[in-house]
Amino acid sequence: MAYDFDLYVIGAGSGGVRAARFAAGFGAKVGVAESRYLGGTCVNVGCVPKKLLVYGAHFAEDFEQAAGFGWSLDEAQFDWATLIANKDREINRLNGIYRNLLVNSGVTLHEGHARIVAPHTVEINGEHFSAKHILIATGGWPQIPQIPGAEHAISSNEAFFLKTLPKRVLVVGGGYIAVEFAGIFHGLGASTSLLYRGDLFLRGFDGAVRKHLQEELTKRGMDLQFNADIERIDRQADGSLNVTLKDGRKLETDCVFYATGRRPMLDNLGLENTAVKLDQKGFVEVDELYQTAEPSILAIGDVIGRVQLTPVALAEGMAVARRLFKPEQYRLVDYQMIPTAVFSLPNIGTVGLTEEQAREAGHEVQIFESRFRPMKLTLTECQERTLMKLVVDAKTDKVLGCHMVGPEAGEIVQGLAIALKAGATKRDFDETIGVHPTAAEEFVTMRTPVAG
Repeated sequence: MAYDFDLYVIGAGSGGVRAARFAAGFGAKVGVAESRYLGGTCVNVGCVPKKLLVYGAHFAEDFEQAAGFGWSLDEAQFDWATLIANKDREINRLNGIYRNLLVNSGVTLHEGHARIVAPHTVEINGEHFSAKHILIATGGWPQIPQIPGAEHAISSNEAFFLKTLPKRVLVVGGGYIAVEFAGIFHGLGASTSLLYRGDLFLRGFDGAVRKHLQEELTKRGMDLQFNADIERIDRQADGSLNVTLKDGRKLETDCVFYATGRRPMLDNLGLENTAVKLDQKGFVEVDELYQTAEPSILAIGDVIGRVQLTPVALAEGMAVARRLFKPEQYRLVDYQMIPTAVFSLPNIGTVGLTEEQAREAGHEVQIFESRFRPMKLTLTECQERTLMKLVVDAKTDKVLGCHMVGPEAGEIVQGLAIALKAGATKRDFDETIGVHPTAAEEFVTMRTPVAG
């Protein structure tokens, strides 16, 4: 049978665009549907605008520390509207770049909501198109619990478009998005509280990292409330919000920001017209080849719920394009040793196993850890400390995990991820000459284990 397209991709986010571009480059006839914005979550309401806001928030610290280096500054003034307008301009530029990447690759772009009406057919804007393969890359969507007054809360989708910076913000959640936005609001001058229903935020990260960040955020004056959850939200006559917690306490705030998880975006996708199955959490179920239970349909990215990171979606999109249209270049995506950064203030960078994971896996471990005040702060009043930690297999000397909390942690750990991916040992680290004076050199000068 002759199809309109060899591959039809639903969703022009990071993974979908990568799959479409490279499939077209390999000679396939490719169509892409996008109902919202080119570039998906990351470019529009995720990592890119968030990082721009983190940069903005960090200036507060820079201004404080400048005096120690002889700079006299008048009182700094921050304008939220300027930051958001400049952010919007940059995102619009990136949208254009994504459009050009697709069109210049020979991909047919359809703007509208695509729905699967049969295993090989999609409907968009009233037209039907047939495809040999359909790739679902529709991503995720923030989820706010259905509590009384939930309509008064916002998610990350709305936070990037607030007209004004709230004076008081209540951030709810314990994952990286909650921690990052709490840092943004706090750094830009809002009175910020972070509520989390568990004992300590960032579950799944190394215990030392979690505790260290808690200490640093507390030093900075952020209000951290653990084992706390919201019962209801009521809007007051003056526009403020009255928040009732499950323990009976009441809090007043101007903004409730929820970052308590994301669901797969499968709304009106037409999966009922296919054999595609969902897993217990509602994500699209796929095998190691990103194949669903329907032979013609594949899925990648956040919608499959594996590792919900932009570079992972990119790798999955590349893998699908290669397997279908350039099999001699195909290789499985390796989900081990994926480096991750949390752009909290201070940043977190991590790659490999946490101490807890290493012990649970049966490794006999040695722990190397260093906490120090960065050189940049020695001329200032700031008492922030950096944490660096290595998790080492005591029997093989292999470095199993690398963790950091401090300035530019993501930039530093990216390079170390290559070493861990290549199987570096602690001896390799010890025999590497450091770059002096830098914080990064601490990773190659830790000699004495602190625990084992």
